[in-house]
Amino acid sequence: MSVKHHPRTALGRIVHNIEETGIALILGCMTVVTFINVVLRYGFNSQILWGLEVTLVLFAWLILFGVSYAFKITAHLGVDALLAAVSSRPRRVMTLVSAAVCVAYGMLMMKGAWDYWAPFAGLDATEGRWFPTGFANSRDQAWYETEQIPIPFLKGWLEATFNAGEEYEKMPRFIPYVMLPFGVALMLYRVCEVSLRIIRGSGESLIVAHEAEHAVDGVGEETDGTSANPAGRKEA
Repeated sequence: MSVKHHPRTALGRIVHNIEETGIALILGCMTVVTFINVVLRYGFNSQILWGLEVTLVLFAWLILFGVSYAFKITAHLGVDALLAAVSSRPRRVMTLVSAAVCVAYGMLMMKGAWDYWAPFAGLDATEGRWFPTGFANSRDQAWYETEQIPIPFLKGWLEATFNAGEEYEKMPRFIPYVMLPFGVALMLYRVCEVSLRIIRGSGESLIVAHEAEHAVDGVGEETDGTSANPAGRKEA
């Protein structure tokens, strides 16, 4: 079953608030933009030109936020048939091995996410095939823009800081793309956090197990409770 997360440290509370606030804001913005676009399209034969692109960007952000959030509450689905077939000690060892693999994979993703995003912000990607060994002289791609999304604020600062003073007509791509390294960093943080919980004995798994069985059992219990008294009348 998924678990309720209670952050214990200041950093944990900050990350927790960032995740939950970000997810709530993204869902709200997606709903508002989509609703306004539908009203404009069917009521006034018009539309927000940048609405679809913004919704796509926000949906990608939501997925990346959701990956780390699911690790936090142990909501990722997984196959635990092998874990269920062994005793507690081998199960713990196998869980720790899988956690180490997830941490290593997260570090590789972090390098790839930075290397993809950095040139769009005028920064250098890292050298090295698997692990960063330095910084390469990457081709500056900070002038790349989105298709339709306007720049709501800080336009002059963005142009002076990232585009050598050249004008941006639309929002530069590094702004929506920044969610890639940020989201992967959140995921890596959560994987390390869950791994520490397993090492300390306060957690048992990286994945949610037997979720469907618990759901079926819950429905069965509700059905048994109502079948004995189908009219819903209280007994004296």
